[in-house]
Amino acid sequence: MNIYTQQEIEGQPELWHSVLNLIQQRSKEIKDFLQPVIEKKELQIILSGAGSSAFIGEAAQGIVQRQTGRTTRAVATTDIVTHPESFLCAEKPTLLISFARSGNSPESLETLKLVNHFCEEAYHLVITCNEEGELAQYALAHPKKAFAFLLPEGANDKSLAMTGSFSSMLLSVLLIFSEENIEKKKEVIESLVRQAKRILEKKKDFHELAAGNYERVVFLGSGPLLGIARECGLKLQELSDGIFICKHDSFLGFRHGPRAVTNEKTLMVYLFSAKDHVYKYELDLAKSIAGDERNIACVTLGRQREPVLNPLLNIDLEFKGEEDFHVVTAALVGQLLGLYKSLDLGLDPDNPSKSGAISRVVEGVVIYDQPNSLKA
Repeated sequence: MNIYTQQEIEGQPELWHSVLNLIQQRSKEIKDFLQPVIEKKELQIILSGAGSSAFIGEAAQGIVQRQTGRTTRAVATTDIVTHPESFLCAEKPTLLISFARSGNSPESLETLKLVNHFCEEAYHLVITCNEEGELAQYALAHPKKAFAFLLPEGANDKSLAMTGSFSSMLLSVLLIFSEENIEKKKEVIESLVRQAKRILEKKKDFHELAAGNYERVVFLGSGPLLGIARECGLKLQELSDGIFICKHDSFLGFRHGPRAVTNEKTLMVYLFSAKDHVYKYELDLAKSIAGDERNIACVTLGRQREPVLNPLLNIDLEFKGEEDFHVVTAALVGQLLGLYKSLDLGLDPDNPSKSGAISRVVEGVVIYDQPNSLKA
């Protein structure tokens, strides 16, 4: 019981060092493939995956767009499969970046085919944990149009929930498109490792939080951290076998209706931005909730402790210029809450789904032929 999940969560800092080393080793290959593609002025970049892999794209989308100067969208494979005509533009060169732990998801494989079918000029960057997966094998067999970036073996989680695989794939795409030199990237990794250790050393606090009498947990994040908030919610739901229902939103968006979900048994988790301007908006919302007469509890990540918020747990990450990359470490909050809630409920975190409703690789998806009206 719980053979892998805790090890995979705690092993992420070491894994991130391995990811950077691998990118450094393959930097020429990566550049030779990507540079001619990125130079295409009308290029559209689509970041895609299913479930947690889709949330990688959501967290990375704005950062990659700034890094490349090319229009970038995060679109889940589960959306592209059903509505390819809504997301794919035939006339524009397209780079599909696929995130996949196994590389065998039916939707991921179908999305690759659909991009090739709909787009006159299609390229693929596959970021995956499994060399034997069908996505990796496709990329390896089509070197002129595709490139497979295979993560270190340790990134291929053995447990059900994606932890090290999630953070490693997210880190990979941010590093691949970053223009920082290798020494600066090493500094970034050291900063992320320092942040992760600050979070991991609070394991006792997360254990106590998981034992709390909460019915709902709401994760809030702005910009790239919105995708992380969504991933944190999924982690807690997966690892608690759906017993905990979670919500996610942006700080500003939460004011416009979703705040109705809060009650005296709600735990708010604030993933604060490293950007001072953004933090002003976030803190205003958090202070408003702190003034609620129902005494709604909260956890705060990123900034110094704000006494007015009276957080049950605050973790100051002491930002030092890695504002784009700290989305990677923020994901650990959902992972740890999920792990300890799973244990608190007497579940096996490695395989928490008693009914088998969810599995490591999705099952039961039938792929249907596209209607003739959509075929070229």
